[in-house]
Amino acid sequence: MGWLSLKRLVPAAAVAAIAAWPVFAAQGDDPDWPCIQRKVPELSLGQIWTSGELPPTAADWSKDAAISALVPELSARRVPLPEAQQKIKTYAEGLPAGEREKRMTMLVQGLFDHMNRERSDVIAGIGRYAHRQRDMAAFLRQEASAVDALRAKPDADPNELTARSDRLVFQTRVFRERTESLGFVCEVPTLIEQRLYALAKTIAQALKDQ
Repeated sequence: MGWLSLKRLVPAAAVAAIAAWPVFAAQGDDPDWPCIQRKVPELSLGQIWTSGELPPTAADWSKDAAISALVPELSARRVPLPEAQQKIKTYAEGLPAGEREKRMTMLVQGLFDHMNRERSDVIAGIGRYAHRQRDMAAFLRQEASAVDALRAKPDADPNELTARSDRLVFQTRVFRERTESLGFVCEVPTLIEQRLYALAKTIAQALKDQ
């Protein structure tokens, strides 16, 4: 295929690359939500903790230095889940019997508050990211039409046409890469929720074993 023929295909390729974006993004009632997973902005404590109502003292978890340090450590996804679960067991075993229920329920509340907030921040970030992608899709469609119109002019400047076509190719590639990365980002809220549930289950088991 000659260079001129390739250039003629650029706008069509750009349009094909972005044509699926509005369909992909139209999941649920939020036009800026691009994920297949249903959008649930916040979790409820009852979704991850089924071992009874937490005592009022659980809300004071941030006042406990040990728990305040443990919560972000256990929440971090870079820490393998089995390792985090072992840290919970070790912490529980080191508590006096009379303090175990109080401290462990504080840990539950701390993990829920921290990870639910983190998850909500990720969801908000996905929405902002998707909104920018929608704007970029509209821009690329407009630019592809402009390049087509320029090419149709008998007196079009070949240098300008080449420059705009090259820029469109680059911008379309960036758009596609960002769209593909959304598939991975969309998994993050679910991963946070699953980790939170697993950690809460470990705490519940530790309380049963006391």
